[in-house]
Amino acid sequence: LQLQLYDIESSTKTTILNYCSYVQWVPGSDVVVAQNRNSLCIWYNIDAPERVTMFPLKGDIVGLERNDGKTEVIVSEGVNTVSYTLDEGLIEFGTAVDDGDYHRATAFLETLEMSTETEAMWKTLSRLALEARQLHIAERCFAALGNMAKARFLHETNVIADQAAQEHGGDGTDHYLVRARLAMLDKNYKLAEMIFLEQNATEEAMDMYQELHMWDECIVVAKAKGHPMLEKLRRGYYQWLLDTQQEEKAGEVQEGQGDYLAAISLYLRAGLPAKAARLAMNRDELLTSGDVIDRISTALIRGELYEQAGDLFEKVGNPRKALECYGKGSAFLKAVELARLAFPAEVVKLEEAWGDHLVQQKQLDAAINHYIEARCSIKAIEAAVGARQWKKAIYILDLQDEQTAAKYYLKIAQHYAALQEYQVAEELYIKGGQTKDAIDMYTQAGLWEQAHKLALKCMSQEDVTVLYITQAQDMERQGKYKEAERLYITVNEPDLAITMYKKCKMYDEMVCLVAKYHKDLLGDTHLHLGKELEAEGRLQEAEYHYLEAKDWKTTVNMYRVNDMWEEAYRVAKAHGSANSHKHVAYLWAKSLGGEAAVKLLSKFGLLEMAIDHATDSGVFEFAFELARLSMKQKMPDIHLKYAMFLEDEGKFEEAEGEFIKAGKPKEAVLMFVHNQNWDAAQRVAEAHDPDSVADVLVGQAQFAFEQREFQKAEAFLLRAQRPELAIKYYKEAGMWSEALRICKEYMPSRLGELQEECGREAGKKGSSGTEGLLEQAREWEQAGEYARAVDCYLKVRDPSNSVLVEKCLLKAAELAMKFLDQSQSMEVTRTVAPQLVAMKKYSMAAELYLNLDLIQEAIDAFIEGEEWSKAKHMAKEFDPRSEEYVDQRYKEYLKKQGNVDSLVGIDVMAALDIYAKQEQWEKCLEVAAKQSYKVLHKYVALYATHLIWEGSWDKALRLYVHHGAPANSQNFNIYKRLFVEMVNASGMNCAEAYSSWADLRDMLLGLCENLVKSSEANTPAHEEFERMLLISHYCATRSAAQGLKQLDTMAAQLSISLLRHTDLLPADKAFYEAGIAAKAVSWENMAFVFLNRFLDLSDAIEEGNLDSLDHSDFQRTDIPFEVPLPAHQHVPEEQREEVRDWVLTMSMDQRLEQALPQDERDTYEASLVAAGTGVHSLPCVLTGYPVLRNKIELRPGREVKKDAWYKFMMAVKTSHSPAGQDVIEFLRRWCGGLPSTSFSFQ
Repeated sequence: LQLQLYDIESSTKTTILNYCSYVQWVPGSDVVVAQNRNSLCIWYNIDAPERVTMFPLKGDIVGLERNDGKTEVIVSEGVNTVSYTLDEGLIEFGTAVDDGDYHRATAFLETLEMSTETEAMWKTLSRLALEARQLHIAERCFAALGNMAKARFLHETNVIADQAAQEHGGDGTDHYLVRARLAMLDKNYKLAEMIFLEQNATEEAMDMYQELHMWDECIVVAKAKGHPMLEKLRRGYYQWLLDTQQEEKAGEVQEGQGDYLAAISLYLRAGLPAKAARLAMNRDELLTSGDVIDRISTALIRGELYEQAGDLFEKVGNPRKALECYGKGSAFLKAVELARLAFPAEVVKLEEAWGDHLVQQKQLDAAINHYIEARCSIKAIEAAVGARQWKKAIYILDLQDEQTAAKYYLKIAQHYAALQEYQVAEELYIKGGQTKDAIDMYTQAGLWEQAHKLALKCMSQEDVTVLYITQAQDMERQGKYKEAERLYITVNEPDLAITMYKKCKMYDEMVCLVAKYHKDLLGDTHLHLGKELEAEGRLQEAEYHYLEAKDWKTTVNMYRVNDMWEEAYRVAKAHGSANSHKHVAYLWAKSLGGEAAVKLLSKFGLLEMAIDHATDSGVFEFAFELARLSMKQKMPDIHLKYAMFLEDEGKFEEAEGEFIKAGKPKEAVLMFVHNQNWDAAQRVAEAHDPDSVADVLVGQAQFAFEQREFQKAEAFLLRAQRPELAIKYYKEAGMWSEALRICKEYMPSRLGELQEECGREAGKKGSSGTEGLLEQAREWEQAGEYARAVDCYLKVRDPSNSVLVEKCLLKAAELAMKFLDQSQSMEVTRTVAPQLVAMKKYSMAAELYLNLDLIQEAIDAFIEGEEWSKAKHMAKEFDPRSEEYVDQRYKEYLKKQGNVDSLVGIDVMAALDIYAKQEQWEKCLEVAAKQSYKVLHKYVALYATHLIWEGSWDKALRLYVHHGAPANSQNFNIYKRLFVEMVNASGMNCAEAYSSWADLRDMLLGLCENLVKSSEANTPAHEEFERMLLISHYCATRSAAQGLKQLDTMAAQLSISLLRHTDLLPADKAFYEAGIAAKAVSWENMAFVFLNRFLDLSDAIEEGNLDSLDHSDFQRTDIPFEVPLPAHQHVPEEQREEVRDWVLTMSMDQRLEQALPQDERDTYEASLVAAGTGVHSLPCVLTGYPVLRNKIELRPGREVKKDAWYKFMMAVKTSHSPAGQDVIEFLRRWCGGLPSTSFSFQ
């Protein structure tokens, strides 16, 4: 807040304090107290606000107190309150002044030493005393202030007042002399004059003026009062002026009295020739006096008052002298005006001089127009630049030649760059030929995109990259890493920025870039940085990177290696798996050992877990140490696990001791039993666990039974008093007699039960069921009743035992063939063989049939079992006439099964037909490829036809690209259909369509190469395919060019060249693409003609005929008139309307010429046939335009324009375009090689 003092009389404000937080008048005085931040401000005399007393404060003012003649300022300093006492004497002065007691105020001031405050008070008191007519006090004040003149004047006035008071009474201040003197003291001389004249004291008034040397006022008073001494006064005044060398004033007096010659003389004596010239020019009678004019002009020129001299010469009719004087006096306005009237030829020179003068006077802005008038462009430009009139300077520069303007454009561009008006600055830099400076400007301003865009316009990509990398390296050296990064990124070199940050150890920035440009390497980067930082000892930073790489284990291990277990534990707990921190705590404790380990694990509540973990991990020494110190109850468990560990290690003797320490001797016994160390097992059992002795014996018995040592096993079991086990083992071995013996001897109570069980088992093997049939069959066989034996064998049916049934069937057949007659044997065989076939025993069934010479049945058995090789072998061996039957059945089988793969080996054509019918085209072509080229292409053609019918002509095209295009006339329609589909397809006029065009081109190239070698060479069909090859090459090259900005013109030329093939291409699509391409490169005349033709064709398609077409625009060109009418519109309605609007708009343009451009042949520039001579030129293989000169011959009949060739090669080289490289590779094949000026694309 501001503290302002408001003057009521003058209505003005004065700011006396800033940042005021408190203000207050001291009660009963004009003293002001205020606070400014940490200062106490006091104005003891507010009439002098600039005089302020200040004291430092530590708190805030909260109030004022004035008691008992004492004034204090109360200040709060936090919890304390302190007071500052004001100077009561200074306050008392103000109080006395307010009371009008000037004597008391004077007395008080006399007690004070002179200071700035005291001086201000004396001045205030002097003013107030004069206003109150207390003249003695005023005299004292002026004396105190050291103003002795006023003090003396007032002293004399006081004397007069005192005399008047004695004579007339009162205080004498009303006497006219006193009042007049006070008015004189106040410099109000007119008031003093009035007072004197009111008292008719003319002499005193005149004396006053004479004493003050105010002669004019004195003469006025004398003249007004008709004083007789008037003339004397005038003479005296004139003489006084001369005596005091006031010739100017004396001249004015003479001029006033009409004595002009005398006045001029006095003015010249006073050195005032200009005043003399003014007087002479105002009086016509003086202008005729040559002497007077010479004197004045000489004085003026001597005083270098050239302009006034010029005015005088012009007035007396001497323009030449006037012009010279104006020139010397730099009065160019008057000089130019005079020259326009009198000397027009010198106006230009004067304008230039005027401009030079203004430049010297630093009035550069004013000088510009004068230089322009003088046709001094360079000076005008420099003046405009100096005056910072930038727009005016640009306007002038635009009218100059480039060489002159270049350096000024640079300076102005720097100005606009400083103002951040970068677009204007860029234009100026470019006009001045300093494009690199414009790029630097954008770079320094951080406008990387604009800088890059500009650089690409005027520099190659490689140069831009080199420039940016160089600038980035400079900024890197200057420590401007962010700017350097932006430059690297702009030219797609993030790796350099990453390397920079890595070199500078700015890892955060480095990681940001890796995350953005190499996300797949982010984890590896963090790991790498973590290892570097770890090697440098910057473990906290290394931790961050390890954790960012999700590798908390490495972080923990780093802290472990550095013995920083607390950090390792923290990381494991925060980032590891559920139990990882426990494992770290365990390792920490292990590193400490002893009591420290116990305390640590107890702190984390992991003591028991650590013991268990150490035990499970085989660290038994540490486990024993922990248990011994803290959990002795765990010792047996540890001994047990240690014993089991030793057992697994094969250290059985040590394991025995640990089992015993663990209180588990039985486990030791079992260990030895398991390892069949029966003596050791017996020893331990007898010494430590007698109850286990029986178990040892049972183990030994079981082992003996497995070894078929029945007597030994029986002895062990009887020693172990376990006869029931002996019975069980004998039963399992089918040794019922031994089992009954043991039972009778040792377990007679169970004898009856065992005998019953034995009887049941024997009954199962009695005369019923399968066993009964087998027993009966064997009995009939022994009795020689073979027929009955055969019947019994044939009756055996046991689904669960097919092996037994098979044996019975074979036994029956064997007996029948050996012992029964032919008819019975045949019957048995016809019964048995089908059953064997049903059991899938085809070979056995066939063998039975073969034994009885039933060849056909044997073959059928093999066929039923799908054992075709055996069937074939049997037919070949025993009945060759059946081979064909086997083959036919095999084919039917394969066809029925759809097993075409096997059919291939028998009837490949049938297999291929099946593949085709099943639409297994890939398999079909794979098999056909193994046959012959002709067979392959028969099915390739079938597959291609199928794909075309399905609308997948692109797949059909790739089919011929892959397998080649043979010169078979029956395939020609397929090739033509592929070409037609391709050229009629939408969306193919773009860079992305290159691969499709390249496929068509490569296919047609292979076809044409095959045609040359065939009987179809040079036929109309061959020529047509050559044209299709050329068209597809143009389309492919156009797509490649569309992918490179610098080849836009070449793409347009190719679209235009395709118009000469509209008998093979859809005409409306071709003219539309040519027109749009011409429009894109600003060939507006051609665009108008082609798009106009497109609209005509579009209308013709709607009407259904071409009769209304006007061919006048294409006379004397090689663009065909007779073209097929497209069946439908190839361009969407919306785009047709856009073209229609554009054509209508352009038709209004008077500058547009509806004609195709001509070349040096006076022929349409894209026409291969010269209009006048009919000479046919070869088309350029890259543009399609005629090659007239500066050509490169690639082979006879194949030429290219040299400039087009180099432009294309350079564009491909700089861009590394795969499509461009493929075009060059095609040209190498098509033309049989390339010129030696080839480029490397590596």
